[in-house]
Amino acid sequence: MNDIASLDPNYDGTLLGRFGGEKPPAAQWFADAVAHEPERSQFRVDGADIELLTWGEVGRPGLLFLHGNAAHADWWSFIAPLFASDYRCAAISWSGMGRSGWRDAYTIPTFAAEALAAIEAAQLGASGEPPVIVAHSFGGFPTRYLSAFHPEAIAGAILVDSAPPRPGGGPPPRLAQGRALNPRYPSLEAALRRFRFLPEQDHGLPEIVDWMARGALHEVSQTDETPGGWTWRFDPQFWAKFTRGELAARPKVPAGIIIGEKSALFPAGRLEELQALIPDLRFTTVVEGAYHHVLVDHPLELVAAIREGLPLLR
Repeated sequence: MNDIASLDPNYDGTLLGRFGGEKPPAAQWFADAVAHEPERSQFRVDGADIELLTWGEVGRPGLLFLHGNAAHADWWSFIAPLFASDYRCAAISWSGMGRSGWRDAYTIPTFAAEALAAIEAAQLGASGEPPVIVAHSFGGFPTRYLSAFHPEAIAGAILVDSAPPRPGGGPPPRLAQGRALNPRYPSLEAALRRFRFLPEQDHGLPEIVDWMARGALHEVSQTDETPGGWTWRFDPQFWAKFTRGELAARPKVPAGIIIGEKSALFPAGRLEELQALIPDLRFTTVVEGAYHHVLVDHPLELVAAIREGLPLLR
């Protein structure tokens, strides 16, 4: 149902190239969700401005949505509004990503500090109870750190296809060394044609792929040192500047797990490894037919899984 190649006979091997820079047709639920625009602001952590999106009234139970690597806060802009009638919701862009500032060095404790500051800036604890974190992929690393070292700050965590790190693990070699600049493209259409997921997948709703891609791009002017054009917002030196550190400390808050049945990050036995790391595991949900980027290929099933899991964490 959500295979891009099968949805369009003009599929050309790229996720968005066949649309020629135009937005794909969108399902009504998606159009309604993104029409519920967030309040946009920034707060500062250790010298970097952090992008903050918020939905829902202050005083409701809090939800903080955290994205994966090289993504941005608007990955949640069609998910968070579906919770905004019952929750105070917030999403951030990690430093080095989205519209947030870049750093000379990136660490898990620094990202955890950004999440803590987001809880305060968005007033996610105004209900009298700490918020729950919903974290996709890389966002699970700072979440696990908070769960172990700042358990008083959150009521629980939902890890969405966020695999435990392997010793010595990291990005592909082509990313590990970084590069001086992200590529420049002569047009938005050309840039959209180059959009990819990591790990790669061609399963998903085209309107969501397009939404994520457009939010990841901006146009820059030519300078004496750099060419102009459309380019990616994330820091091209991120992995060269990133130190993961030790994540062995066990979490001290209740947690739930949601994974894609076909996720490349969860081969046989990997889910059991993650479950063993969580002393107070309240639920595990496997989304049938979903891949790593569950938000892209099974977004409404993800919403349902989060809804079902939240009461189990309180």
